[in-house]
Amino acid sequence: MPRISAFYGIVIWMYHDEIHHLGRPHFHARYGGDEASLTIETVEVLAGELPPRALRLVRDWASNHQEELRENWDRARRHEPLRRIEPLR
Repeated sequence: MPRISAFYGIVIWMYHDEIHHLGRPHFHARYGGDEASLTIETVEVLAGELPPRALRLVRDWASNHQEELRENWDRARRHEPLRRIEPLR
């Protein structure tokens, strides 16, 4: 699982070849024992859940890094190494 960022105990990673998300551009976030998949474009939860505060932080981060997330999605589809994205500060 290619980790692309981490902040405040939240780990963000991405891979593209999951059948259950039907190729929708998305990323994953884990906080403690909770995990969610979120769309890149709308930052909506596709699957799973995060505590409300962690979800707010992930959405803030993703909104500020949508272009980098899109670029990483394209890189993942081409089986290229993903680039790290700055954490939320």
